[in-house]
Amino acid sequence: MSKKVKTARLSIYSNSFLVILKIFAGILSGSVSIISEAIHSAVDLIASFIAFLAVRISDTPPDDQHPYGHGKFENISGVAEALLIFIAAAWIIYEAIHKIIAPTPIDSLSVGIVVMFISAIINIIVSRRLYKVAKETDSIALEADGLHLKTDVYTSVGVGLGIIIIWLTDLYIIDPIIAIIVALLIIKESYNILIRAYSPLLDSKLDDKDIEIIKKIIDNNILDKMSYHKFRTRKAGSLKYVDFHLEVPGNISVEESYKLCNKIENEIENKLNRIEATIHVEPLKTL
Repeated sequence: MSKKVKTARLSIYSNSFLVILKIFAGILSGSVSIISEAIHSAVDLIASFIAFLAVRISDTPPDDQHPYGHGKFENISGVAEALLIFIAAAWIIYEAIHKIIAPTPIDSLSVGIVVMFISAIINIIVSRRLYKVAKETDSIALEADGLHLKTDVYTSVGVGLGIIIIWLTDLYIIDPIIAIIVALLIIKESYNILIRAYSPLLDSKLDDKDIEIIKKIIDNNILDKMSYHKFRTRKAGSLKYVDFHLEVPGNISVEESYKLCNKIENEIENKLNRIEATIHVEPLKTL
């Protein structure tokens, strides 16, 4: 089992525990902000399942149906997660508005405070693990999952502090106001994930830093009078692709051209992780 799959499974376990904990605290207290956090964690749990399936599928080798591999399954999962988050946020705002119109007392405030801070601690630990593995493997699915949990840390702490204020002031209207703030943070999160995940589905180019590295390798290897054009890059999940046409003088043999291209491709693939380089050789154009 790959590191990505194991890490995605860890997120499922932690979110399952937090959903049960927050639902219990929400029902016991009647707090809409705690219930909104339970919904947030439930959406995170669904997102964790999606991420788990995505990383498993994306790691499978290319086949006849998908000759370029399955990397874009991670991007599809990121888009699905973003939409799920947006729907959850809309529901939270709807419920919070009803609570503002007809505020109700909250019971068992101490339970809510303890649960929120336990949630924050667990999500700090798990999100750091997700980010670490996402960076190592360049996984958009794990990064999106980590972003969910990172946002959950902020919202859990915010809800916990809000309940403390209610405890001290008896201003119960603070509860739905905090829930709306949580929802707005969730909407911002969903937008960021959507943009990040959707872009590679349109075969957008690699980032400028990667392109600069690739072009530097090419420039350092090609000989005088050689040039290249039709330079293209794209990304699918954690997989990267680059291809271009290399113009070589007519007096260079096929074997020499092959060795040069092989050297450039190997340097690119060794310098950047999970990238496939393809070079098309053609004769140098003369005026």
